[in-house]
Amino acid sequence: MAAMAASGPRAIAESLITTQRQSAGPFYPVVLPLDDDNDLTSIKGQQGKAQGLITDLGGKILDINSRPLNGLRIEIWQCDANGRYRHPDERGKKAIDEHFQGHGHTITDAEGRYRFRTIRPVPYPGRTPHIHIAVFPQDEPPFITQLYIKDESRNPTASFKDRASAIVVARAREIKAEVVVTASTGNAGAALAGMAAAVGQKAVIFAPKSAPPAKVAQLLVFGAKVMLVDGTYDDAFDLTIKASQEFGWYCRNTGYNPFTAEGKKTAAFEIWEFMQDELGDTPFTVFVSVGDGNIISGIHKGFKDLLELGWVESMPRIIGVQAEGSAAIANALHAGTEEIVPVSANTLADSISVDLPRDGVRAVRAARDTGGTYITVSDDEILSAIAELGKVGVFAEPAGATSYAGLVKAAASGVVRSDEPVLVLNTGSGLKDVKAAMQAVIEAPVIEPTLEAVKKLL
Repeated sequence: MAAMAASGPRAIAESLITTQRQSAGPFYPVVLPLDDDNDLTSIKGQQGKAQGLITDLGGKILDINSRPLNGLRIEIWQCDANGRYRHPDERGKKAIDEHFQGHGHTITDAEGRYRFRTIRPVPYPGRTPHIHIAVFPQDEPPFITQLYIKDESRNPTASFKDRASAIVVARAREIKAEVVVTASTGNAGAALAGMAAAVGQKAVIFAPKSAPPAKVAQLLVFGAKVMLVDGTYDDAFDLTIKASQEFGWYCRNTGYNPFTAEGKKTAAFEIWEFMQDELGDTPFTVFVSVGDGNIISGIHKGFKDLLELGWVESMPRIIGVQAEGSAAIANALHAGTEEIVPVSANTLADSISVDLPRDGVRAVRAARDTGGTYITVSDDEILSAIAELGKVGVFAEPAGATSYAGLVKAAASGVVRSDEPVLVLNTGSGLKDVKAAMQAVIEAPVIEPTLEAVKKLL
């Protein structure tokens, strides 16, 4: 990627991407150094040429030093040496400090909204969760000295799937879709139902009748039209496609709607920001639980976007973790192929229980192309991981704990070193599946309301 001629931090010279459409046509933010020599007011909204880089709607870098800005609406954001953005029309007035965690190329308002809005296909409505750092005892597995957990249970409906649903609902409103429909084992549906309820969007959810009651309750409370399918998630998925084609509904299905990966890639941006602050440019490894393959594919895409923009020099190693009873993607990677052969899924981790992963090919590439691999874990190992994560204040559902179970197994087999920085992704709250959580612990005893009874248990 070509560099700007202007001096200053590299971040100031980066191009920003957006697909926000306004009446005057496509909207292209441009970042320029805060320099009185830049005649910004003559550039804003005018035809002509400008210093710097912009991108088209597809993300292709355009050198506008040699390209007329005919018909484009340009908004110039200035960035000072401290990374603060100032709008040129407000110079001398109140500064708009839209800086996030020390990086001059991101934009956010005071409430934390719109981070990375310029490399998302549609505006992202609201905040994203903070990273939770877990410090594990170093006399117990996995013996990793630099271990971090990104806790996605802190999202609005308590799972990673909020990222995809927020983008899909925003897209649905953009295209004026009357109904959004999805197949889900619970989390994607709850995320869609919650996001849809927040903006008055109609939502229809097809879920297998085996979905955990807590997840079905979320769907119903959020007011979605819920239909429990007498079959598997894959049956619900296929029915959703048929219904969307029959009734003209906008389909959110994971691995089917490309906007889902665009939402999920935002986690990569947050991981990168956090790890930059923690480690600088030190390489690290990310562990991700995998079912349909869309989360790991989205994270991979996010890091690829950062690499293409020149914001990172290399991508982290990405390791996918699947349940032994639902391991179609792991099977393909270890067989050295991209052909995904369906399995008959059987695991207590309902969120990653999939016969035929719909984003399997990209999920294989996410691990293979970053020097990663796939680990498979048993249901017993997943239950143990739920209990271990609880010791550091993270209450994970089975699918969320699967990534940590994979780390424990990878560390024991030498796939990761003890001094290697590792980030584990927890994709959902344990409150989503209390029945499974209770299998991971010993039930609390019932005692008489006396001190003597307490002493017997101490």
